[in-house]
Amino acid sequence: MSSSKTAAAASGSAEPSILEEKNEAGVLKTPLPAPTSSSTVPEKPDITADHQSKYDWLLNRVKGWAEVQVHAAKDKSGPLTDSEKMWLTKECLLRYLRATKWHEKESEKRLLETLAWRREYGVEELAADHVSPENTTGKQIILGYDKQCRPCHYLNPGRQNTDVSPRQVQHLVFMLERVIELMPAQQETLSLLINYKTSKNRSNTAPGIGQGREVLHILQTHYPERLGLALIINVPWVVWGFFKLITPFIDPLTREKLKFNEDMTQYVPKEQLWTEYTGGQLQFEYDHDVYWPALQKLCAQKRAEQVQRWEAGGKQIGEKEDYLKGHDVQGVAPPSTSTDTDIQGGAVA
Repeated sequence: MSSSKTAAAASGSAEPSILEEKNEAGVLKTPLPAPTSSSTVPEKPDITADHQSKYDWLLNRVKGWAEVQVHAAKDKSGPLTDSEKMWLTKECLLRYLRATKWHEKESEKRLLETLAWRREYGVEELAADHVSPENTTGKQIILGYDKQCRPCHYLNPGRQNTDVSPRQVQHLVFMLERVIELMPAQQETLSLLINYKTSKNRSNTAPGIGQGREVLHILQTHYPERLGLALIINVPWVVWGFFKLITPFIDPLTREKLKFNEDMTQYVPKEQLWTEYTGGQLQFEYDHDVYWPALQKLCAQKRAEQVQRWEAGGKQIGEKEDYLKGHDVQGVAPPSTSTDTDIQGGAVA
C-alpha cells in the first residue's frame, strides 16, 4: 500500500458529516480527514546496527523506570501511567535519540524531563473548554496536509484576541497535541504555516520576546523532531526583529526548516492550501461553533482507536506508531502473546 493511500485509510474512519461541513456557498468549516491521493510520505532510511543498539539500551532503561520524579510538584511523582507508557512509542524514543545525536544517556534524561514537565504542566488535563476562548477568532487552525502528508497547523497572529497570559501558551500546547493525533501513519512531523498579515484589530503581530522564548523552549525541549517545515509569510519589520532576537536560541537544524515568503504551493497541494495564502484553492471559513467541536470529536475518535489498539497489543512500551494508527496489523509483541486478534487491515473490529 502506498504512503498516500495508507494516510487516507488511517484517517478515513471518521464520519464524513463531522469532517466536511460546508455552508451554502460550498465553503469548508471543518478539518479535512486525509491528505490528497498524490501526497506521499518519503521513505525513512533503515536504522543502523549502532543506532539499533542504542535504541535497545534506551528501551530497556525506560521499561525499568520505577517512577517519574516531578521535583517542582512532589505530589505528581509516581510510576508511569498507562497513557505515559503509550506515549513512549518506538518512534518517540528514536526522536529523542536523534535530538541528542544518539547520546543514549542524554536521551533518557530528556525523556524523564519531558514526562515530568507534562505532569507539572498538566498536558493531558488541558481541556478544550479551558482554551476555547483563545481560538474563537481562529488564530490557530489545523487544516489539510502538505505534499508529504504532514498536517498543516496554521498560526494567524493577526487574529489575536486575548492579552498575554499562561493560557495563550496552554492553547498552543493543546493544539500541538491535537495536530500530533491527526498525523497519518508513517508521518511524525507537522507543517507550520504562519501568516503575519495584520488585521483591523491587530497591527502588531509579533509576540513578546519572553513568551517567544518560552514557546521555543517547549517546542525544542519537549516536542523534538516534530517540526517538518515552517512556512512564514507577510513578515513585517518588527517581526523580522523578533526573529533576529530569538535566532540564537533556535537549534541549527530547526533554522533550516524555516522558509520565509516562499511559494506555498511548492509544499502544500493547491486543493488543500487555504485561500488566505497565494495559490491556495481551499475555501475555508472559521466558524468556532462548527470547527471547534468537530476538531475535538475527530481527535477523540482517533485517540480512542489508538488506545484500543495499544491495549489489544498488550500495552507495550516501545509500541510502533504505525500499529497504533492502523497501518501495521501486528504490534511489537509476538503474535503468540498479543491479544490483538480483532484487528484486520488496520481496522478495529
